[in-house]
Amino acid sequence: MRSENEPGGQKARSFIEEARRAQIVASAVEVIAEVGFAQASLARIAKHAGISKGVISYHFAGKDELMEEVVDRTFGTIAEHVGAKMEGLRTAAELLRTHVLSVAEHMRGHRTQLIALGEIFYNLRTADGKPRYGINANEEIYRAMEQIYRFGQESGEFRDFDTRVMAITHSSAIDNMFAYWVANPDHDLDAHAKELADLLERACKA
Repeated sequence: MRSENEPGGQKARSFIEEARRAQIVASAVEVIAEVGFAQASLARIAKHAGISKGVISYHFAGKDELMEEVVDRTFGTIAEHVGAKMEGLRTAAELLRTHVLSVAEHMRGHRTQLIALGEIFYNLRTADGKPRYGINANEEIYRAMEQIYRFGQESGEFRDFDTRVMAITHSSAIDNMFAYWVANPDHDLDAHAKELADLLERACKA
């Protein structure tokens, strides 16, 4: 079976193909969250989706490619939500706070996705056995955060500091906020996000 996820020069997928891929990804998320990465076989995901394993193999070259699609789509929906919330904001402080609060707002309704992401990040490996989503996989996120911090410095809102250090701190704090919430579902995620936004803003102010 061929994979429909081959890069470069591929014809646009039909609506039906996109809908089927989205269905497979959604089932993969639910199965991974329920039974863990190791037990989330393509056969098990197919059964959950009510399709044959061959249908998954038509759309994805294998489990690794499907896992990467789960990550890409999940981060894509997060970016869309956060981007819409940040659109039109004029100050770096507003952008900073809105990023933290809107990420939490979105993920509050997608706890299963967070569990699945954690399983994939911990377990998915490259051909040489290294983590597929190691620290360097966050480079795009760090650069986006640096843009906000540089903007604040250029506008005079923020003091002078190393923007890469702050971007790493920002991203790590959000990751750990979600990790704690996943482990402790009764934890007040919104209150945590507000405290984190306050902390970051106070740390940056000129």
